[in-house]
Amino acid sequence: MSTGTNTDTETELLLGYLQTAREALLWKLDGLSEYDARRPLTPTGSNLLGIVKHVASVEHGYLTECFGREPKYAFPWLADDAPDNADMWATVDESSEQILEMCRGIWLADDTSVRELGLEAQGTVPWWGDRGDSVTMRHLLVHMIAETNRHAGQADILREQLDGSVGMRQAVPNMPRQNEEWWQDYVVTLEATARQAAGMPKVPPHDTIRI
Repeated sequence: MSTGTNTDTETELLLGYLQTAREALLWKLDGLSEYDARRPLTPTGSNLLGIVKHVASVEHGYLTECFGREPKYAFPWLADDAPDNADMWATVDESSEQILEMCRGIWLADDTSVRELGLEAQGTVPWWGDRGDSVTMRHLLVHMIAETNRHAGQADILREQLDGSVGMRQAVPNMPRQNEEWWQDYVVTLEATARQAAGMPKVPPHDTIRI
C-alpha cells in the first residue's frame, strides 16, 4: 500500500490523466442514437460503442485482475473461445446504458485498486509473455493512459464522420472556434497545398473536395 507523499502525488497525477482520457472517450457517445453508436464506420468495422467497451474491459484487466484482485465484471467477450474481435462491438443484448454503467463501475474499481496497492505493486500480465511476468502498477497505469488516449483519438475521427462533432471534450474542445465557411476554406487550402507538394495539377474550380 502506498504511504509516501510523493508517491501519492504521482498516483493522483496519473489517475487524473487517465480520467481525462476516459471522459474524452465517453463524450464521443453523447447524443448518438443506438444505430450511430454501433454502426461500422471503417472497412475493419470500427465503431464507437465497441471502442468504449474494449477500452473499459482491457483497463479492468490491467489495473485490477493483473494484480490478483477479484474483477467487478465478467467479460465473456475476452474468453479464449470468444470469436475474434468480440470485444470491439456491442451485441443487441448489450445496451449503451449497460456499457456506460459498466465503464463507470470499472473506473471506480480500478482507481481503488491503484490507490490501495500503490504504484510499486507487482502484477502479472499473462498475454505479454515473459515481459509480463513482473510489471508494476505504475507501468500498467501509464500503459492505460496511452491506450485510452489512442482510442479517444480514434473515436474523434469516427464521431466527426457521423455528424461533424469535434473536440477533446465539451468544456475544452481544443479546436479553433470558426464557422463552417472558414473550415471549408481551410480544407480547400490543405488540398491545394497537398497537390502542389506532390506535383499534381490544381483542382479545377468546378470540382468539389469530398472528405
